[in-house]
Amino acid sequence: MELQFELAGVGSRAAAALLDTLLLGILQILCWLVLGLLFDLQSAAGNWAFAILFLVFVFTFLFIYYALFEGLNSGRTPGKMALGIRVVMDSGRAVTLSAAAVRNLLRLIDFWFPLAPLVPGMLFVFLTKSNKRLGDLAAGTVVVRDRPTEWTLAAAPFHSSPPPPAASGAEEIETGPPELSDDEFRLLDRFLARMNDLAPTVQVRMLVELARRFETRVPRRSADPQHYLLALFAEEQRRRRSRFATRAGAGPGGGGGGAGRTTVTAERFVARKREAWEQFRTVATRIEHAGVGALPPSEIPAFAARYREVAADLARARTYGVDPHIIEYLERLVSAGHNALYRARGRSRQPLGRYLLGEFPGAVVLSWRYVMVAFLLFTVPAAVGYVMLRERPELAEEIMPPTMVSRAEQAAERQARGEGYAQSPDEELPVIASFIITNNILVCFWAFSGGLLAGLFTLWSLVFNGLSIGMGFGVFANHRAAGYLGTFVVGHGVLELTAIFISGGAGFRLARALIAPGDRTRKDALVAEGMIAVKMIGAVICLLALAGTIEGLLSASDGPAAVKFLVGGLSAVLLGLYFGNGWRYLRRGERSLPAEAGAASRRGPA
Repeated sequence: MELQFELAGVGSRAAAALLDTLLLGILQILCWLVLGLLFDLQSAAGNWAFAILFLVFVFTFLFIYYALFEGLNSGRTPGKMALGIRVVMDSGRAVTLSAAAVRNLLRLIDFWFPLAPLVPGMLFVFLTKSNKRLGDLAAGTVVVRDRPTEWTLAAAPFHSSPPPPAASGAEEIETGPPELSDDEFRLLDRFLARMNDLAPTVQVRMLVELARRFETRVPRRSADPQHYLLALFAEEQRRRRSRFATRAGAGPGGGGGGAGRTTVTAERFVARKREAWEQFRTVATRIEHAGVGALPPSEIPAFAARYREVAADLARARTYGVDPHIIEYLERLVSAGHNALYRARGRSRQPLGRYLLGEFPGAVVLSWRYVMVAFLLFTVPAAVGYVMLRERPELAEEIMPPTMVSRAEQAAERQARGEGYAQSPDEELPVIASFIITNNILVCFWAFSGGLLAGLFTLWSLVFNGLSIGMGFGVFANHRAAGYLGTFVVGHGVLELTAIFISGGAGFRLARALIAPGDRTRKDALVAEGMIAVKMIGAVICLLALAGTIEGLLSASDGPAAVKFLVGGLSAVLLGLYFGNGWRYLRRGERSLPAEAGAASRRGPA
């Protein structure tokens, strides 16, 4: 069912963002005040508290606050609630947690673009037809004005007198016999009932296949297969309830006259349905945000049936050309029913462990070709940078940071004194670890977000970082200290570099959806690939949290070199086990998303 929403403009969205930022700023100040009162910031406990609070705040400000509020609060952050706007899916359904994660992971490319902060996001909102920023395009979401929660039919102009009695045994609305067979109607009914439970790629493929199956008999009025199928279902429901459908079922061939004849006016239709709509509104307003789980179990089937009836009434009302106020009222009812039913399905979420150990590594295994491309784009420039500095050592003074050159020159002396590369006092290690984790995750987020720029920024990020590391080792090798630098890198480098490769692979998934979507539209391809890419970033965050902890607490310490090499080896074993579990997860077919998406990516069309 196609719902009409009023799009939120730049002004209201900017004001909502400002309110959310102010709220986060106030929360930050309060947290620092409490931290200062409870801990001595010069002590070890104070450093640990600072490090934890720093990480929590940075990622709350960047991602967690927005993703959780939008995903779990019907698309509303506190700022959006104050401005009367919300995030919804393109279909009008409540935004999913995965979609909220995608649109907010891409906030970097929208608002933090170098030299022009906020400009890319604002430009896209201005220039796109649906007022979408890049994150909305990838997530399949749109920001709309939230209609008031107090809505009534009283203001809608229509005659409230009851309709005259119909002819004996006759249904008032007829449009001819059903177009679909009983089996086809049941198939369409079951698919629409569980459509939102399916993975995005599976959902898109089945929508296209069903639309192709039915359009030979029922011409399409919408290019969107979902809108077409919802309208077809509503029309079939109406045909099957009509007097003509009853005659068709009773007589051979469904013969009989009167096809296409309408025997009620729009006003009589509204008057006849008004009481049922008001009853549905009473329940829908009560459970829209809590979901149908707030209803007694015995009432849930009745609510779902009434919701479908109201959705069919909306299609009828549009066909009959009833007053726009009534159309808006019915759209609000259908939207509330969508939100309630979807939230109920969303409650049966998978255990967190299955995401961490199954879906996240499974998405990486599924995308191994993209990850391999990222690996080559990193390691080949790294090798070039190493050889270049080895062949022409004088370039180090021109292109390398002075700090790096100085450390390479002093490496032998520092090693003789027993000092490691970037070694720091023990009490500072927690703070260093928090800064390192933050920096590494931002680097990976940039590589991922760059996929929306046709992969160009992802490409630049991988090549630049590869060259930097290769040239760094080249400088130290020129001073016979490559092993000295390697001792620092080996403990955390296995996990950290793998995370960078995965982030680049996720970015390339987005880029391919834009450049070569196959038989899908770019919009559908971007949304489907974004759902897989966000799971890859889930694996990245897990790996970087562990790598940053190792780098801050072990690599920057005076721990024995043997321990650091041992940790590096164990990290490689851990990666093998982690991605092996992801491979087994795909083989078991525990989730349709990875398996179906993989098949789709091999086929091309979805």
